[in-house]
Parts: sequence; C-alpha cells; structure tokens
Amino acid sequence: QLQLVESGGGLVQVGGSLRLSCAASGFTLDYYAIAWFRQAPGKEREGVSCISSSGGNTNYADSVKGRFTISRDNAKNTVYLQMNSLKPEDTAVYYCATASQVFRRCLLSPSRDVYWGQGTQVTVSS
Repeated sequence: QLQLVESGGGLVQVGGSLRLSCAASGFTLDYYAIAWFRQAPGKEREGVSCISSSGGNTNYADSVKGRFTISRDNAKNTVYLQMNSLKPEDTAVYYCATASQVFRRCLLSPSRDVYWGQGTQVTVSS
C-alpha cells in the first residue's frame, strides 16, 4: 500500500518548537517533490513549504519564512519540517503530500497524481 505518514505533532507553547516527519511506505520519495500543507478550522488549506526531489530547492509561505525549515533524508525515505518560534496562528492539522515540480523547483501545490498523508495536529497555546 502506497502511503505517507505524518508524525511529530502535538501541543506546544508559544515560542516553542516541533519537528514533523513525513515517512513514505510502499514507494520511494527520491523522485518526488514533497510539500507540507496545513488547514485550520474554518480556513482553507494553505501550502506551508516544499522541497524538490533533489533537495536543492525549497520554498516557504511568507507566514513561516525564517521560522520553519524543510529538509529530506532520502536514505530514510522521510521529509521533515522543523518548526521554531511557533505562534497560535500556526495551530492546524498539518499534511504532507507529493508536490508539483517544474524545472527542479517545487511548488506549493499538490502533484497531479497526489499522495496525501492522514495529517497530524499541531496546537500552539498562548
């Protein structure tokens, strides 16, 4: 079965940190750009960050630039999202998914034949 599985979410205080993981099973991530998305209650899904298949290109939403860092370890078939200086507005369910990629640059949009994870809850308390 082909799937992505997120982990690492939880409850953290303002200013704290979390690291989310996105692990693939049933397929290798080597050939895929991967993106993190989030959705808060009553809001539309938002692209947060993406990383190209090679890892050489990353992209961030303005709301998380300078605070979040995306990385990948293809040997572990896993993509990570390090989240620092968390704010209450970062509270959401975070999803990883295969992402679109053009000329080795990733986009904050799902790929055409997208794989989604089930999501992990991140709650930032003030």
